[in-house]
Amino acid sequence: MAQETNGMLPYFGEDFIVYMESIKGKSGNTTKEYRYDLLMFFRFMKQRRRLVSASVPFEEIDVADYPLSELKSISLSDLYAFLNYLNTDRGDKPATRARKVACLHSFFKYATQKANILDENPAAELESPKLSRRLPKYLELDESQDLLDSVEGEFEERDTCILTFFLNCGMRLSELVGINVTDIRENTLTVVGKGDKERTIYLNDACLHALSQYLAVRPNVQEKNGRKPLFVSKRKKRISPNTVQYTVKKYIMRAGLDPRKYSVHKLRHTAATLMYNYGNVDIRALQEILGHESVSTTQIYTHTNNQQLKEAVSKNPLAGYKKDKKSNSKNTED
Repeated sequence: MAQETNGMLPYFGEDFIVYMESIKGKSGNTTKEYRYDLLMFFRFMKQRRRLVSASVPFEEIDVADYPLSELKSISLSDLYAFLNYLNTDRGDKPATRARKVACLHSFFKYATQKANILDENPAAELESPKLSRRLPKYLELDESQDLLDSVEGEFEERDTCILTFFLNCGMRLSELVGINVTDIRENTLTVVGKGDKERTIYLNDACLHALSQYLAVRPNVQEKNGRKPLFVSKRKKRISPNTVQYTVKKYIMRAGLDPRKYSVHKLRHTAATLMYNYGNVDIRALQEILGHESVSTTQIYTHTNNQQLKEAVSKNPLAGYKKDKKSNSKNTED
C-alpha cells in the first residue's frame, strides 16, 4: 500500500514540517515520511483516546482538528503503546519503527524547545527498537567488471557512463539524475545530496573516459530553465529515476547476476566497499565521498571480506608452528 501523505496535520504538526524543511533543510522525501508518520501517530491517538468513532477506517481519520490539550496530555506510555501497535497490528519491521521513533523524537523536541507549546518532552526517554546490523550487499570486483562488460545497444555510451559513475563514485540515484553538464569541471563533479547539500566528487580515469565517450554522442538537450541535464532519456528529457533503475536491472540480469539481490543502491554499496577494500581509503575520506552526515553511517562499509579474514589468520606468527606428537613410552621401576 502506498504511503498516504496528503492528509492535513494539526497546525502544530504543519508548523513542524515547515520548520524541518526551511530551518533544518530536510529533503522533500524526508518531510513526506515525517508527515506520514505523524498522521499515523495522531490517528492512533484519536482511536486510543476514543476521539473518533470506531466505525471510521483508520486511514480516513481526520487529525487536522487534533486538540492542543490532547497533545499536552500525551505520555511516554502512549508512545510505547503506539510502537506496540506498529509491531502487533501493522507488522512493521524494527527499522520502520525506529524511523517513527526518530520522527517522534524530532517532533516533541521541536514542540518543547522551539514552538514552546509543551512544558515537558514525553519522548525524551523513548527508546528505539534494537536493529540487527546487517552487512551491506555489494558486487565483488569481478562481478562489477562483468556488469560493465554487459553494456551494449543504442545507449551504450550513456549506460556505460551511468554504471561507471555509480561503481566509482558511490553516488545516490537522486544525485546522478540531477547532474547537469555545467556541474562537471575538468576532473571534478558537483552533486547535490541529502538535505540539499553540495559536495565535490573527483572523477578518476575510468569516469573521465566514459564521460568523454558519452558526451561525444549526447543529444543537445536543454531544459526551460536553461539547465542541460547530463543524462538524457530516449525522449530527449532528463533521465528519470525509474529509467535508471530499469536500465541497471537490465544489465544486472544480462551479467548473470540476481536482480532480487542487487539494485541501484547496491552499486553505491559496491563503490564504497571496493574503495575501502582495495584503495586503502580512510574512513573520514570515505564519509566525504559518500556524503554521509555521520561517520557511524560510513562504518558499515568497514566490514572485512573472507579473503581478509583468511590472510589475517595466516599472518599470525604462530601460523607455522607444528607440534610433533610426543612418545607415549612409560618408565617402569624395578
